[in-house]
Formats: sequence, C-alpha cells, structure tokens
Amino acid sequence: MSDTPFPASTEALRRLREDPHRLGHGGHPVRRAQPGTGQGDTGPASKRVIVGYGFWIFLLSDFVLFACFFATYAVLHGATAGGPTAAQIVDPTRVAIETTALLLSSFTCGLSFAATNAKNKLWTQVFLAMTGALGLVFVLLELQEFIGLAQQGATPQRSAFLSAFYALVGCHGLHVTVGGLWLATMMAQLQVKGFRREIMHRLVCFNLFWHALDIIWVALFSVVYLMGAAP
Repeated sequence: MSDTPFPASTEALRRLREDPHRLGHGGHPVRRAQPGTGQGDTGPASKRVIVGYGFWIFLLSDFVLFACFFATYAVLHGATAGGPTAAQIVDPTRVAIETTALLLSSFTCGLSFAATNAKNKLWTQVFLAMTGALGLVFVLLELQEFIGLAQQGATPQRSAFLSAFYALVGCHGLHVTVGGLWLATMMAQLQVKGFRREIMHRLVCFNLFWHALDIIWVALFSVVYLMGAAP
C-alpha cells in the first residue's frame, strides 16, 4: 500500500469496507442513506414526494382560511338583527342529501385513486366521472338553497349572521366548484396523455384536495347545520 494519504472520501470508503460492523469513527454506527430522502448518494427526494409535500402546505393554508371563517361564524351566529335564525333557514332534507352526495364522492374518489395505482384507465375515468357527478349534485343543491333564501329576503345584507353564513358555506361551495373544474381537466388529460408521471402527481394532489373538502364539510355540517338547527 502506498504511503500517499487517501482523499477524505476514499479513506471513508476504505474504512467502511474494512469494518464489517460499519462502526465508523469512535464506535458509532454509520447511518445508511434511505432511498428518496435526499440523503447521501440517493440524491433529492422523488418528484412525487416533493409535489405531495408542497400541496400539503397549500392545504394547511386553506385550513387556516376556513378556520377564520368558522371563527367569524361562531362570533356572529347570534347577531340576527331581528332576521331569520339558523334554525329557520335550515332544510334538513336538502342538507342530508348534500352530505350523502359529498361523502359518496369521497368514496368514489378513493376508488379512482386505487384504479390509478393499478394503471386501469377505464375504471379511473369511471370513478372520476362518478365523483364529478356527485360533486355537481352537491353544488346544485347548495345553489338552490342560496336562491331560495334570497327569494325569502334572507340575503347577506340582512344581518351579520347571514353574512357569516353565506361566507362560510359559499366558500366551501366555491372550493367544490373549482375542484369539479379541476376534475374535468384531469379526466381530459388522462384520456389524451395516459398515466404519465406528471398526470399521476396531479391525481395525487386532486385526491388530497377532494378529501380535505369532505373533512371541512363534516365540520361545517356539524357547526352550522346540526348545531344551528337545534332548538
């Protein structure tokens, strides 16, 4: 062996080969790099992990937005100014159908993702179409509710309670509408381009978004409709 000192990386590799227990300096175990974590020789994390992580940050910011609307509604729900109260504007039948449609859409959305992982385009499109149809039912029922309230004079200008009600429920309905447009775009891209990597990443993000809307609706349904309809 030459007396020439090893470079740092070569010396570390030599010690690793000579030490069967991989103890390294001072008897401390050498930590192995995990694939796709951005450590060691594995390079940066996979694109799917990066996209998913970034989209979770967006969803958390959206949760903060809804938390502000929930807080506003909690403060103003009793400020009716002599106008209708929550119990007077709630239609339990319509709300039950809305909730059923949205929760079923979450189930079909999950089935579409299972079909996506299996690379089955037919069933992916079928379940995505079912998700979109159920989401459309939800949006139409909510729009019908708003139109009916406006015809009765229960507009956002009538009281602070109604302003908070329209803001909270309407913001969620707007999210579902945007999600439906996104869904239609994804179905068209999937039909034309197939299961490309970027399409798979977008489908992952769409599933996260749609399930997050369901979680928000469960909270909204409990706070606005169940508690509001209680005598």
